[in-house]
Amino acid sequence: MAEGIAVSVHDTAPVWRGDTAGDALRRSVDLARAVEALGYRRHWVAEHHDTPALATSSPAVLAGAILAATATIRVGSGAVLLPNHSPYAVAEQFGVLAGLHPGRVDLGLGRAAGGSGAAAARLGDPRRLDFGDALRELDEYFAGGSGGVRAIPEPGTPPEIWLVGSSASSAAYAGRLGLPYVYAHAIVGGGAPEALEAYRRAFRPSAALAGPRTGVAVIAVVHDSDERAHRLAASFVYGQILMRTADPATLLPTEEETAAHRFTAAEERFVRERIGPQFVGGPEHVAPRLGDLLRRTRADELFVLTQVPDHQARIRSYELIAKIVSSL
Repeated sequence: MAEGIAVSVHDTAPVWRGDTAGDALRRSVDLARAVEALGYRRHWVAEHHDTPALATSSPAVLAGAILAATATIRVGSGAVLLPNHSPYAVAEQFGVLAGLHPGRVDLGLGRAAGGSGAAAARLGDPRRLDFGDALRELDEYFAGGSGGVRAIPEPGTPPEIWLVGSSASSAAYAGRLGLPYVYAHAIVGGGAPEALEAYRRAFRPSAALAGPRTGVAVIAVVHDSDERAHRLAASFVYGQILMRTADPATLLPTEEETAAHRFTAAEERFVRERIGPQFVGGPEHVAPRLGDLLRRTRADELFVLTQVPDHQARIRSYELIAKIVSSL
C-alpha cells in the first residue's frame, strides 16, 4: 500500500435476488480471506435491521465468523449503532471477540438506527441513554467496570474504539474525545475534507490516542473496463430505487435484471447522484479522483464499500483498488 495510507473493507453483506442471507454472509467471510491476502488492514461489517437486502443485523456475530476464518486482518464493526444496544451488552460481545482474538478487534460506533422505526423500538437499552452517556459507560466497562458492574470477559487488549459519522459536528465530537474517526463519504459525498479538518482542530489527546487518526469510507467499484464497472454498480443503486419506491423488502436485483430495466429520467438522475460522488470505473479513471480525495482529506485510511452482484468481480475490484492506492 502507499506509504502512510492503509486500505480497509466496509461490508454490508448485500443479498442479491436468487441468493439467501446465508449466501451473503458466507461471501463476506470469503471476501475477508481474499482481502487479507491482498494486504488490507481491516474488515468492518455494518449494522442494518428490518432490511432483507442487507444481512448485517449482528456485527458482533459476523465479525466472530470472519475473525475465526482469518489470521492477521483486524475485524470489527462499521458501525455498531449504539442507540440500538445496551452498552453492557456491546462490552460483553466485543469482550468475547477480543478475548478470542487479542489485538485484532475494532469497535466502530455510530449514532443512527440503521433500519425502520419499528425495528429500533424493539432494540436498545430501556434507559434510552444519550449517546455520550452510553459511550462513556461502554468505555468504563473496558476500563474495569461501570456502576459496580463488570463486563465479562475483560480482555487483556480491549477492542479499538472508533467513531463513524457523516458531518463536521460528529467529527469534532470524536476529536474532542480523542478517538479515531471515519467520515462516511459513502453516505454523504463531498463533506470529508471539511469534516476531517474539523476533527483535527478539535482533537485532544486521550488515553486511547496521542494524535489524530482519520479514515474516509467510500463506495468504489473498479473493473478492467469503465462499462463493466458502471454496469456492476448500477445493480445496487437500482436496488435502492426498488426499496424506496416499490418494495422495501426486496432483495437486490441481478446484473441482468438491471441491464434489462428501462430507467425513467428521475431514476437516471438518482443513479447519477448516487454514483457521481463515488468511485466507479476503470483504474485509469478512478485513480486520479481517489488520489485527489486522499490528498484533500489527508486521511490515514481508506475504507472501501463495494456492493456488486458478481462475487468474483467484487474481489477483483478490491484487488484493483489495492493496486491504485499502492501507486499513489
